[in-house]
Amino acid sequence: MRKSWFQTGTPLAVLAVIASLVLGYFALRVASAAVAAPPPAQPQQYPMMDKIADKIIQKYQTSSCEQLAQDKAQQQGKPKPPEEQRAIGILRSDPQMRQAFINKIAAPIANKLFDCGMIP
Repeated sequence: MRKSWFQTGTPLAVLAVIASLVLGYFALRVASAAVAAPPPAQPQQYPMMDKIADKIIQKYQTSSCEQLAQDKAQQQGKPKPPEEQRAIGILRSDPQMRQAFINKIAAPIANKLFDCGMIP
C-alpha cells in the first residue's frame, strides 16, 4: 500500500511554503499585468462634438442657479435655433456619437441641477 504525502513525513510547513510561493507568483503576475503599461491615449473620435459638449458644460458650471432657471423659463415654447436642431439631428442619427456626448455632459449637468434643486 502506498503512503500518502502526510504519512511520508513531508512537513506541512514545506507544503505551506510551496503553496504560498505558487500563490505569490500568480498574484505578482496579476499585479504586474494590471500596472504594466497604461493604455495608449485614444484620439478624439468626435472633435466637434467634444467642443460643443465642453461649451455646454462650461455654461452649466459658470451659470448661477437663478440664471439656469431663467434660461429654462425663457426657452419654454420657443423653437430651438437651427444650429441646435442640426446638432440634435446628428446625435439622433449617430448612436455612438450620442452615447459619447451624453457620457461627457451627463454628470456635470446632473450635478449642477441637483445642487440647484432643479432635480430631486
